[in-house]
Amino acid sequence: MHKEYANLRRRPLFAPVWLAALAAALVVALAIWIFASASTTTILVMRHAEKAALPAEDPPLSLAGEGRAQELAHVLGEAPAEFRIQGIFVSEFRRTQETVRPLANRLGVPVIVVPAADISLVADRARAEYRGGRVLIVGHSNTVPEIVEKLSGEKIPAMAETEYGVVYVVSLPRFSRASVTRFDFP
Repeated sequence: MHKEYANLRRRPLFAPVWLAALAAALVVALAIWIFASASTTTILVMRHAEKAALPAEDPPLSLAGEGRAQELAHVLGEAPAEFRIQGIFVSEFRRTQETVRPLANRLGVPVIVVPAADISLVADRARAEYRGGRVLIVGHSNTVPEIVEKLSGEKIPAMAETEYGVVYVVSLPRFSRASVTRFDFP
């Protein structure tokens, strides 16, 4: 009988040890999940480079636009690996695709074509497919403000038809409010 009491006395000692170990493992797992989820998605939104006057329906880039596209590839292509663009979204129009072609070739990143009229689709895909990463969206003077607003909830001023080189950096932290910063690209 003395042996049965000895076994009973040992069991309560192990229960708190195992419970503490289990609680510690859960805390570590939760910390890892929070750290992994606490990433910030950075989305650069800009208008295509300068376009040629003709043809009127779907013009290519002008010489100035081609120069701007090369400069964009130089500036964003020189970023350290951990800060490089990982994906690019453009509309179905030639001028947006030509604006990013030198950068996409330099970085070897995919260019995803999304209809210009579908603002929600481009914003949702950029957030979902590149969470915690860096994305470039190239739109048009009438779509850039809508894209920035859809991503961040912040209204920005309308863009003039002659306004090129404006880049909006939308930061989307996982557990905080979005922020928008405007840069004037040379």
